[in-house]
Amino acid sequence: MTRAARLLDLVELLRRHRRAVAGETLAAELGISLRTLYRDIAVLQGQGVPVEGAAGLGYVLRPGLTLPPLMFDEDEIDALVLGLRLVTRRLPETLGPGAAGALAKIEAVLPANRSAEAVQLFAGGAAAEEFACLGTIREAIRAEDALAIRYTDKAGVASQRAVWPIIVGFFDQAEVLAAWCEMRGDFRHFRLDRIAEAVPAGRRMGRRHRVLLADWRLMRDAERCAADMG
Repeated sequence: MTRAARLLDLVELLRRHRRAVAGETLAAELGISLRTLYRDIAVLQGQGVPVEGAAGLGYVLRPGLTLPPLMFDEDEIDALVLGLRLVTRRLPETLGPGAAGALAKIEAVLPANRSAEAVQLFAGGAAAEEFACLGTIREAIRAEDALAIRYTDKAGVASQRAVWPIIVGFFDQAEVLAAWCEMRGDFRHFRLDRIAEAVPAGRRMGRRHRVLLADWRLMRDAERCAADMG
């Protein structure tokens, strides 16, 4: 490995850590000696890369660093291209343009012999039904806004709900919104094909989205654990 490649690997490794990382940990992950790591850190700092820290304290990369796109290996290219093809297949109207744009940006940093056209992986399956409420839900999640929805459950009972949207799952049989339901005071799951209307409620969620997501995952893991024990 060239020194330039090693320096890029070091920057990429620091990017993945939000807190200071011990020099010994960095050296072990890169497969280099601690002395070599210290020299590489000094080179990066001398080139203006915002690496902070010192021997014995650990190192951290300050936010805001912009580097040229890094190269992808063959497995990474396959995974990215297949995933984007699957998105285009499932949601051609909603996310198809975004997937195409992302693929074009990836293509721009790949050598000719490793282009997306060379990836012989096909995404099959039928396109998902693209519900009008999906765009509203995605915007509400980004803005951490509450939604007012008109929903009909599997028994045919209609209701008005105020919900805090968390995440949308795409399954073979249905697309499902996981949300905190104010009426139930608990997490609930709503099929998108049963949401007759979804509009902004005109106020923020009662909790930060990252907190809701973490709590929902804990609830889901607890339910799985209980099912396994049962």
